[in-house]
Amino acid sequence: MKRAMAAVLLVLLSLLVHSNAEEEAFDVRQHLSTVSRYGVVKGIADSSFVPSKIPNGCTPIHLNLVARHGTRSPTKKRIKELDNLATHMEVLLREAEEQSLSLEKLPGWLKGWKSPWKGKLKGGELTIQGEDELYDLGIRTRARFPNLFNDDYHPDVYAIKATQVPRASASAVAFGMGLFSGKGSLGPGRHRAFAVTSESRASDTKLRFHDCCQNYKAFKKSQEPAVDNLKEPVYDEITSALRRRYRLNFTRQDTTSLWFLCKQEASLLNIVDQACALFSPSEVSLLEWMDDLEAFILKGYGKSINYRMGVPLLEDVVQSMEQAIKAEEGKHAPGSYEKARLRFAHAETVIPFSCLLGLFLDGSEFEKIQREQALPHPPKPPQKRNWRGHTVAPFGGNNMLVLYSCPANASNKHFVQVLHNEHPIPMPGCDGTDFCPLDVFKERIVAPHLKHDYNSVCDVKLEQQEQKPVASKLSQLFRWMFSLGNGEKSSLDEL
Repeated sequence: MKRAMAAVLLVLLSLLVHSNAEEEAFDVRQHLSTVSRYGVVKGIADSSFVPSKIPNGCTPIHLNLVARHGTRSPTKKRIKELDNLATHMEVLLREAEEQSLSLEKLPGWLKGWKSPWKGKLKGGELTIQGEDELYDLGIRTRARFPNLFNDDYHPDVYAIKATQVPRASASAVAFGMGLFSGKGSLGPGRHRAFAVTSESRASDTKLRFHDCCQNYKAFKKSQEPAVDNLKEPVYDEITSALRRRYRLNFTRQDTTSLWFLCKQEASLLNIVDQACALFSPSEVSLLEWMDDLEAFILKGYGKSINYRMGVPLLEDVVQSMEQAIKAEEGKHAPGSYEKARLRFAHAETVIPFSCLLGLFLDGSEFEKIQREQALPHPPKPPQKRNWRGHTVAPFGGNNMLVLYSCPANASNKHFVQVLHNEHPIPMPGCDGTDFCPLDVFKERIVAPHLKHDYNSVCDVKLEQQEQKPVASKLSQLFRWMFSLGNGEKSSLDEL
């Protein structure tokens, strides 16, 4: 009997130790969805994937980069939300004191807490951390592809493009300073001036297609209530847990704002023992999943219009490759043709572009999107999923498409390698490899999308025929109500 009891105690002790070790190993900064810092998550990649070995004699002749801006500060709207949270926390604490409730489990930092951004009149700008992320990325890019960046700078050789949103153009500048550091004569760092060009927000169909596509705006607005409906049960569950745990009458809005505060503190301030510590690791995983789910439905594979509208960007990438091949075949002199096209934009650019490439899918899922069939939503934790916001589009997240020229006796002359966040990534459309013959890349990945012209995809009349449910019959009802109310002319604030 004593031996049996001892065995039971040993099992319980081992489980407790294992559980504590798991919690200690849990880094909340790797669970912030698209609010994750690039430096924290860029090393996360599929360890089971074995990258291709670039054949001898193959050399890069052109680089396409599509990058998200670096870490940014909260927007003006979000700063106000945090101020409102502080006000409501004061009310809850006062009510608890009046009712003589025990607050011994309440973290001390909540008493008298004020938002770190209180008093800020502007927001959304690139932070110092964001500058560092892009500056370092520029340095690493030049070191990785020295043959591509050995020419003297000229805007026609190294085209740098950004949206008109300041955090994107600032990211382009930070990247360029790293890329060309030591190659000029300005200051101790021997920097040099370079050009960053932008299209008007109203007509930027390559980098801000989501702003120009009226069908997408209407679709997104019609689906937002359904997405909220999907998230409500989880928020309610976590809100109830917070009430029991801390004896405060938290609302669902409090939970939403505290999760946002957690992401801002952990990502921008590297503080993980305040707002983030209010939630258990399992609750953080659920909150992260809800953010990932929203990005999937409204920006990713949830609906084909999300990425179809990015076809002008895909066409621009392919066109730049074809021009590079013409320059090579024409034996153009160095410095007379483009060697890199570098773009800086937003999550709403990087996510659709990744979907156009078929990233983060297995073979059967890729075949579904080629047939324009819906994909299932990312599974709820603890089930594993490929679609993780911190990998798909963290701050500074990026896709590089490197065009290689191989010896004439090779099976194919030109290949495309895709790097996501600087790691080779498998393309289901290229039989799961990261190094794909250009002809195969164009035939299997690019061509199926080109039958969808941007104007026809984004014309207001097109999508009226295929508004299918995204979440449930309830979401279909929401969509019907909103389409009646908006007359397909809804506008959308900047994403």
